[in-house]
Amino acid sequence: MNPRPTSQRTTTKTRKPRTKKEDSQDVAPATTQLADKKEDFGFAATRIPLDNIVMPATQPRRYFTPKAMQSLVESVKRDGILMPLLVRPVGDKYELVAGERRYKAAKDAGLTEVPVNIKQMSDSQAIQYALTENLQREDLNPVEETEGILDLLALRLETDREGVISLLNKIAKVRRGLADNDVRPEDLLLVEEIFKSIGRITPEAFRTHRLPLLKLHIDILEALRSGQIEYTKAREIDKVSSDSDRIELLEAAIEHSLSLSQIREQVKALQPPSKSGDLQKLLEKTYKQVKKSKVWSNPDKQEKLKSLLAELQGLLSTED
Repeated sequence: MNPRPTSQRTTTKTRKPRTKKEDSQDVAPATTQLADKKEDFGFAATRIPLDNIVMPATQPRRYFTPKAMQSLVESVKRDGILMPLLVRPVGDKYELVAGERRYKAAKDAGLTEVPVNIKQMSDSQAIQYALTENLQREDLNPVEETEGILDLLALRLETDREGVISLLNKIAKVRRGLADNDVRPEDLLLVEEIFKSIGRITPEAFRTHRLPLLKLHIDILEALRSGQIEYTKAREIDKVSSDSDRIELLEAAIEHSLSLSQIREQVKALQPPSKSGDLQKLLEKTYKQVKKSKVWSNPDKQEKLKSLLAELQGLLSTED
């Protein structure tokens, strides 16, 4: 077991202005709800072996742009880690809470130890801090953001992802008057509190626009997760039922940067013709024409119309 390092506070009472190098290394947000600014911004940084840091089981961010990561690695090789990572004690190791990009860059740059701020945090606090820190600094990938918010809600509500989705659907039905209000007030307040702290999306928008992303075909989901396509385009391409056509359209959309309207045209062209849909449109069109026609003032036409309607009713009444 490695001995727990002790923090060494500096005697400097004033802070130097931030440099561009510091700002380029994934600097933590100016405001967070869970962090103590004095500890998290480098006043009590401790250096620990990189091997003593372990990744959390739940991390709201998994994909990093290769070009941006390479730039960060070069910065770390040249200047080292300027902004300490935030970790929490877990057994004889330290679990990373914030600073995954810097952590990965340090490994790629061949560093053996890094500066950290050590903070006692619960599972809920660590996940909430990691999610909030990422959201405040840089837009998360829509898929990873959705998964991160789901995991945070599940942890705070003491349930799983399916339980969270069920609760959000129930809240929506209650607000529309489609279900009895059997939602626990404390659950409703907690959901509203979490989304308010995130500040990027409402519970209803999350339910209707983000949750469907997790049901996309795997090829679409991976392209979205890696930042190759926007989620509005991903949802549109996902409507193509043929695997080969869908993959071909996805590749074309990425390669040629197709607009959403262009994608919609392609999707419409790839959809199989709907005979039932065409028939329904014909019936609706005929009904409108009958309402506007002069058939009501012509006895002969009325009799023919009655005969046709009787034939139609007979057709609909057959079991075949």
